Amino acid sequence: MWIETLKNFIYIALELTVLFIVISFLISLLQGYIPYEKIEKKLAGKNRIIAALAAIGFAFITPFCSCSTIPIVVNMLKKKMPFGIVMIFLFASPVLDPTIITIMGVILGWKVTIIYTVITSIFSVMIGFLLETLGFEKYVKNVVISGYEESDKKFNYKLAFIETIALMKSVYPYLILGAAIGAVIHGLVPTEWILSVFGEGHWWLIPIAAIVGIPLYIRLSSMIPISQILIMKGMALGPVMAMMISSAGASLPEVILLKSIFKKELVFTFVLSVVTMSTLSGFIFYLI
Repeated sequence: MWIETLKNFIYIALELTVLFIVISFLISLLQGYIPYEKIEKKLAGKNRIIAALAAIGFAFITPFCSCSTIPIVVNMLKKKMPFGIVMIFLFASPVLDPTIITIMGVILGWKVTIIYTVITSIFSVMIGFLLETLGFEKYVKNVVISGYEESDKKFNYKLAFIETIALMKSVYPYLILGAAIGAVIHGLVPTEWILSVFGEGHWWLIPIAAIVGIPLYIRLSSMIPISQILIMKGMALGPVMAMMISSAGASLPEVILLKSIFKKELVFTFVLSVVTMSTLSGFIFYLI
């Protein structure tokens, strides 16, 4: 059984490694041709719909985890961009990583990936505008950004390679961790047990999965191979997606960082919003 588990881990790890390297390199190469200045103007524009779409697009083309999103958010606030647009980016950025979403499409299927992308984008826009309408901008602290520099350099093959290596150092270990956990679940956890506990698709599992995902800090890159195995074992899609979204959208390290720029009222509302978004998203997958 352990030999079979090891074989599964090697297979999953090799598959994810090839996908990660190829996709990361291509995305890093293409990012050099993205007109960031034009996008920034759209973000600060008066047309709120275009600004919201620009925020989603900016979130998608910036491959940041939830923690590394914070300096960008501070920089956007410093430039006096609309609060709602900044919040849309904050919610969308960690859950719309281009590399991981592409891998998700290959591993979990493009139907699930497209639905995931549409749902998280819509909820990010709705929550961002709602928080602005409710006046939560008053809970932002005055923060001076340091150690952040914008770059206008065009990517070439060398820089794309360097960017890929940097991304591997920060994300790849979590991908391998997910592969290891997935292999253990595949080889050692009985299918019958998963089917009996999680396979019935009980609705109450979805909010529980959404809440559990936050303190676990299972990054999106780790959750994809885990999710693949759980779904193969018979676990319902709703709880899997709820945990995936909550763990990516509001990790404990991110919440700690947010306390440095947001007052406690906004930090609490942010976490509650992510749990709500992941729970509702889980119910949508449950109904589908």
